[in-house]
Amino acid sequence: MKLITFESISNLGITYEESYKWTSEMIEHKNETLLPPKISIKPVDGVFCNVMPTMVPTESGLKGGLKMVTRYPSSTPALLSDIILFDAETGERLAYMDCTWITAMRTGAVAAHSILLLAKKDFKTIGIMGLGNVSRAALLFLESQINDRDLTIKLLKYKGQEQSFIDRFSCYPNLHFEVVDTNYEVVKGSDVVISGVTYAPKDFCENDAFDEGVLVVPIHTLGFTNCDLFCDKVYGDDYGHECHFKYFNQWNFYAEVHDVVNGTKPGRENEKERILAYNVGIAAHDANFAWHIYNTMKKNSDLFNKLPEVDMKEPTEKFWI
Repeated sequence: MKLITFESISNLGITYEESYKWTSEMIEHKNETLLPPKISIKPVDGVFCNVMPTMVPTESGLKGGLKMVTRYPSSTPALLSDIILFDAETGERLAYMDCTWITAMRTGAVAAHSILLLAKKDFKTIGIMGLGNVSRAALLFLESQINDRDLTIKLLKYKGQEQSFIDRFSCYPNLHFEVVDTNYEVVKGSDVVISGVTYAPKDFCENDAFDEGVLVVPIHTLGFTNCDLFCDKVYGDDYGHECHFKYFNQWNFYAEVHDVVNGTKPGRENEKERILAYNVGIAAHDANFAWHIYNTMKKNSDLFNKLPEVDMKEPTEKFWI
């Protein structure tokens, strides 16, 4: 079993265009996956451990992935994740892979995909709260797909992160930044609202902040439960992951994003609809990324052979207690 580290993945130079392609293909072929709902343990407020098994279609058949992601506010970074890749036919473990880079990238790519699919046609103003890596990734993927459009980006001021965020995007002349002090200012007047906040004990702002035509993308599903009750449409990654949400039975309309992509359910139908896109995060996206990375490395024999081996010394014969 190969050990694939964060550094070895980040050194591959995977482009935003390539990553977005992987995301789009998995959304399109989501019905071909085996995807039980994630198991989540929350021992104390603000801490979680999620375990997510899946099997995804690849060029060489169905392949497995088992992801674990944790959030501990005292750690740096607070979010850490790993994934085990295994052969779906034999059960052979093939790789133990750091999933930190994958999680940030695929999460940002999925958010950008939802924006391009469900936002108003000529959206120009984006409000962002929670200025960590997933929000950065979402904006980077979005810019890579529509780099011919000027966008106004409103950032919620938080511990100086807003300036670091602006500095990161200083080389993109089509992105224009404003810094605001309140959640209400982030949301009001925005065509798209992105939240990368990982902890929210209550909703961020009142209903009147959400203008007609707004698309709300709460990447970590927190802080917008009031929108459940007035948004015209709600879209998600997977019914099994979302059907337990508090107000699920009161949503005006629900569809999975892949149904919109495949034309079996409608997407945005006019410029006035208020839409909520819950990208809850499904392991199929991580596993698809991980298998693409594994196969990319395997094609380079020199690189692949240098990857360290993890020898679990598992039994090779039937044993008796």
